[in-house]
Amino acid sequence: QVQLVESGGGLVQPGGSLRLSCAASGFTLDYYAIGWFRQAPGKEREGVSCISSSGGSTYYADFVKGRFTISRDNTKNTASLQMNSLKPEDTAIYYCAVARTGSRWNDPTAFGSWGQGTQVTVSS
Repeated sequence: QVQLVESGGGLVQPGGSLRLSCAASGFTLDYYAIGWFRQAPGKEREGVSCISSSGGSTYYADFVKGRFTISRDNTKNTASLQMNSLKPEDTAIYYCAVARTGSRWNDPTAFGSWGQGTQVTVSS
């Protein structure tokens, strides 16, 4: 069964850090760019970051640049999103997915095999 599973979410105070993980089962991530997206209540899903299949290229939304770092380990079939200096506006469900087309890196319609998501809540 082809599946992505996110983990690492939780409740953190403003300024804190979390590390999200995305693990694949049933297929190998080697050939795919991996994207992280998030969706807050009442808002559309938005692209947070993306990493190319080799890991040589990374992309970030302006609202996370300098705070989040995306990485991948193809030997472990996983990807990660290190989130530092978290803000209340980062509160959302975070999803990982693999790129299916060569569209814009932050276009959710270009991605598939979505995981179930992991909740990130930033609050004092």
